[in-house]
Formats: sequence, C-alpha cells, structure tokens
Amino acid sequence: MLNLLFRSGRTHGLMPADGCQLKGGAVAGMGAVLYSAPMASFLRTLEFLGLSLWLGSDVFLSLVVAPGAFKILASRDQAGAMVGFGLWWMHMIGVVGGIVILLARLARTRTFASLVAPAALCVVLMILLTVVSQHAVSPKMAALRVQMGSIESATAKRSTQATAADSPLLVEFGKLHRISVSLESGVLLAGLAGMYLMVKELTVAGH
Repeated sequence: MLNLLFRSGRTHGLMPADGCQLKGGAVAGMGAVLYSAPMASFLRTLEFLGLSLWLGSDVFLSLVVAPGAFKILASRDQAGAMVGFGLWWMHMIGVVGGIVILLARLARTRTFASLVAPAALCVVLMILLTVVSQHAVSPKMAALRVQMGSIESATAKRSTQATAADSPLLVEFGKLHRISVSLESGVLLAGLAGMYLMVKELTVAGH
C-alpha cells in the first residue's frame, strides 16, 4: 500500500525522485553560472578596469592637476589645498579599486595562491604605499601647513603670508613632500608593472 502511494506521489510530481539530486543540481547550476566563461571574463574585466582607473587617476593628478594648480591659482597655499583634495580622492579610489582587483581575482581563480602571483603582489604593494602616504605622510604635512600658516617661501614673488625659507617647519614640509612624491612614483611604477603582468597572464591563458 505504502509502495503504491509512494509511486503515485512521485508520478504526479508530489515529491522528487531524488531530493538530494535536486538540491545538488541546483547548487551545481549556481556554480556553473558563477564560474562560467562569461563570469570569468567579467571578473577579469573588473581587474583591468580597477587598475586602469587607478593608474589613470595617478597620471592625471601628477601630470595635469598638480602642475596646473600651481601655475594657475594665486598662491601655493591654494594650489596645495587643491592637490591635497585630489590626492585624498585618488587614494580612496586606489585602495577601493585595489581591493576590488584582489577580490575579483580570487573569485575568478578560486584559489588564494593567485593572490601571491606577481601581478597581485604589485597591487598589494600599491595599496600599502598608498596607505602609508595617506595615513603617515599626508597628516604630518597638513599639521605643518597649519603651524606655518603658509607654505609660501619668503623668496616667492606671490607670497602674502610667507614663511622664512630657512624655517625648520618649511624644511620638514619639503622633506615630507619629497617622500610623498616618491611614494606616488612607487605606486605608479608598481601599477605599470602590474598591468604588464596581468596582460602577460591573459596572453598565457589564451594559448
């Protein structure tokens, strides 16, 4: 009797022939979507997009915004404030973009080993240099700027509230500025190396 009821229920779709098989099939189907070729292409696109935006913002700030600000604005103080504003946003975009790159890479490869590949290590280095610049160098420069009142040297032609050229604060500010430039240059070089290595990975994967 029970056997007849079981057969009837299965025939009319009241219960699956194999509940485990149904559940396993659903999971397998979801996995097929997550790790399909289109999804892998999408994740790789995120990697390239994130690094491209980061590199582009770095180049634009360094070659366009900073020189233009110091050339056009009335004082070095105004130009410095403008560059500092742009630098903060570039750092935020960079760190977020770097994390997206690493997460997309991990999701695409499904192995933590991909995070120690040369391309990924370049991105990690970029994040570390950016964090050091934002949280160790920039705050000190901002504090010195407040203490001095102006980053204009007394020898500058357009200075209004100038700081003595031999001021220890101005000397320290110049030192930190050089460190900041070195860090940003390191980020740019690591980014270019990372882009080359990512393209190389794509070329190898295509063969």
